[in-house]
Amino acid sequence: MDHGTDTDEHFIREAEKIAVALGRMFPGLCEVVLHDLRDPQHAIRAIENNLSGRQVGDSATELGLARIADPQYPGVIQNYPNRFPDGRPAKSTSIGIKNAAGEYIAALCLNLDVSVLSPVTLALSNLVATDTEPRDQPLETLRNRNARELRRTVEALSAQRGGTPRSLSREGKKALVRQLHQDGYFDSRDAAQAIADLLGVSRATVYNYTK
Repeated sequence: MDHGTDTDEHFIREAEKIAVALGRMFPGLCEVVLHDLRDPQHAIRAIENNLSGRQVGDSATELGLARIADPQYPGVIQNYPNRFPDGRPAKSTSIGIKNAAGEYIAALCLNLDVSVLSPVTLALSNLVATDTEPRDQPLETLRNRNARELRRTVEALSAQRGGTPRSLSREGKKALVRQLHQDGYFDSRDAAQAIADLLGVSRATVYNYTK
């Protein structure tokens, strides 16, 4: 072996460690294959988490051959649709590895079995799905909207009585609370406390005013 070949072999051995580690990170899901593009007829140097049925020593893929033929071929082909030999759909990524001379000497390929994930994805989508039927107002803003509406109503009713919510007489506050109760503003769980805060009285007083 000359020095260049020695260095190439070192790169491929380092890549082999990465292939094994990645495959073991995703057992049953992601096949990781290291191709030695210096020997296209026996390119597969390592295959971890074997999902395709290929073996070490098998030949390079068409993509691998394309890299050998063209040093300008893209270094990374990311997330492209693929299929295993038995027809299962896969999502693949191929990473070309060049030596110091700029020649492709290896390719690290990841093949994710999406047929395993699709039912899981569907189940999770159903689990987190929310009701998509149209509503009068979004649920997440309902509480804030009700609070704003209540404040505007209390201020408007107070103005009709010639004052601010806190400046009204006891009888004025009592009449205002009764009107709010009649108009359905107490349907909200937090309404009594909100009205009490606006009028400057206790929650118990607000309930007494409704009687």
